[in-house]
Amino acid sequence: MTSQFEVSGRRIGPGSPVYVVAELSANHNQDLDEAVRLVHAAKQACADAVKLQTYTADTLTIRSDREYFRVGGGTLWDGRTLYDLYQEAFTPWDWQPKLKEIANELGMDLFSTPFDPTAVDFLETIDVPAYKIASFEIVDLPLIRRVARTGKPLIISTGMATLAEIDEAVTTAREAGASQIALLKCNSAYPAPPDEMNLRTIPHMSEAFGVPVGLSDHTLGIPVPVAAVALGACIVEKHFTLSRAVPGPDSAFSLEPDEFQAMVEAIRTTELALGQVSYEVTEAEMSSRVFRRSLFVTRDMKAGEQFTHENVRSIRPGHGLQTRHLEAILGRRATEDIPRGTPLAWTHVLGDVEAGRLRHTHGLPSAVSLSCAGGSESGVAFHSWRTRASTASGEVDTEQQTAGDGHPSG
Repeated sequence: MTSQFEVSGRRIGPGSPVYVVAELSANHNQDLDEAVRLVHAAKQACADAVKLQTYTADTLTIRSDREYFRVGGGTLWDGRTLYDLYQEAFTPWDWQPKLKEIANELGMDLFSTPFDPTAVDFLETIDVPAYKIASFEIVDLPLIRRVARTGKPLIISTGMATLAEIDEAVTTAREAGASQIALLKCNSAYPAPPDEMNLRTIPHMSEAFGVPVGLSDHTLGIPVPVAAVALGACIVEKHFTLSRAVPGPDSAFSLEPDEFQAMVEAIRTTELALGQVSYEVTEAEMSSRVFRRSLFVTRDMKAGEQFTHENVRSIRPGHGLQTRHLEAILGRRATEDIPRGTPLAWTHVLGDVEAGRLRHTHGLPSAVSLSCAGGSESGVAFHSWRTRASTASGEVDTEQQTAGDGHPSG
């Protein structure tokens, strides 16, 4: 069973709307006005929350030119030192109270990812409603303990983590007092290849840990987060920029406002489409039922003429008898002249009652036996006649139902 998870009184989890987070990251380019514009744009793009990152270059690493501290491996930042990269990307701490105030005035949550205990202490002073642990920090158990002790909802990203590492992080958080935990499936490549996302992990992760699970997405475009929602993601986090044309550490894999809004709209449509397990005819499709197949007379027929594959067929629309009756009707005879294009009804099909009336005029075979039973079906009274008649090809056993009002029904 999935545990309860709420941010600012909003329930997040199965059965609730997906919580969509715009990650600002470094896309402010060290310009406060740009950061403010990003918050306003996130609201216009229908984000539920804005997320920041709270660190400085010195709280993340040390200044060093040694090879250990240089980025490599085919990333967007190859050749740069970690210190220089973080010095460019960090969000000044004195901006963060103002950005939170703006976000809250616009009706959005604002929370952050702390990267060391001093960041947690600072974020507590501005009363963020939740915390996120970044994928790279899932192995920093002292940091997880410090965040858990705040008692705030805790979202843990799981990029690069093994199942054992996720379990250790969740266990550490719970033992330190975290009662509300959510996990995010993540691939920590920038950008992440869609074929390595393994979104089917989402329902397994939720079942394994009993918590809401979402997606922290670094793929390009919007198909992957929409697919994640279809698989049960309760949170979607995506990097957000005003324009990828503006250079920045994270802009290349971020969504622009119109793309972000399109993602949110697709997520909301997906939520509606998931619906519930149902085999009922919906209100919207009710009017289409008339276009289903049914039995029609497809050639002009005379009274007493035998029904064959040539003069009665299963075709559209659905005004005639249900197609399940075709085999029972073939070989029987018409009670009257029937024009081509007439929906077939039981009143057109000769039974023993009509056979007695038409026996002499049309040379029809005599009925050998006739039985009648009364009953009800779906609350409508009906009578059933079972007829055994001798024909040139042998005996035929047929059945005809007539509604309680005297009109044959199919």
